[in-house]
Amino acid sequence: MTELLAPAKINLALVVGPARADGRHEIATVLQRISLADRIKVEPASKLRVEGFTEDTIVRRALEALASAAGAEAAWRVEIHKQIPVAAGLGGGSSDAAAALLLANETLAQPLEQGALHEVAARIGADVPFFLTTGPQLGEADGTVLQQLALPQDYWILLLLPRGERKASTGAVYDAFSGAEGFSDRRAALLRALAVGDLATFPPNDLTSSPLADELRFLGAFRADVSGAGPAVYGLFAEQGEAIIAHAALAGRGKAWIATPAW
Repeated sequence: MTELLAPAKINLALVVGPARADGRHEIATVLQRISLADRIKVEPASKLRVEGFTEDTIVRRALEALASAAGAEAAWRVEIHKQIPVAAGLGGGSSDAAAALLLANETLAQPLEQGALHEVAARIGADVPFFLTTGPQLGEADGTVLQQLALPQDYWILLLLPRGERKASTGAVYDAFSGAEGFSDRRAALLRALAVGDLATFPPNDLTSSPLADELRFLGAFRADVSGAGPAVYGLFAEQGEAIIAHAALAGRGKAWIATPAW
């Protein structure tokens, strides 16, 4: 295998707690892949080259870390074909890094086992290990402790990237967060909602919010929220036709996509 799709994700819930000793925050989050995806190609080369996306740093760091962990030379050519918007809360960079890790690991004379590959991924970014798994996952601790979930997958997703909005960085958004008090209670509420499996009852994103979520609910979304640190907003619709109507209604508010859950 030399090529993989690298899907975006949405956070179906994001409960944020206090900062940890390592600088990351304690969180409880529900992560869901979606059909919007980048495409990553990796092949052995004389040295490490990442092409197609000049802003990349995370794929390069991931492959350098893989080579170090495997006692090998970082010698791959990577092509990144971007579709996921950058710095939008959709995990595009993390997904690209995970896809590159999976592909590059297969080319090694002694590929890393799954646990070791997870450790490499966790050092690169909190979302990267999720993209090595399948299915929706509950992410806890700093987001890298994962548990597969059985959640509905029969809905349509309207993604909206509001015009002119772009966050400084995920780290900056977390650094500005001051709502850690009551984390244990909010985490418990999320776990109760997960036990029922009704996405509409999941608590709202602790980290950030958007008035566009209210508009999406008005347009028929049974759940709407910001993904991750934003600024991308999603609405979940029971019917494709509802998502299409909402897409038309919000067409002037930013760039929009209709997507589906991906495994």
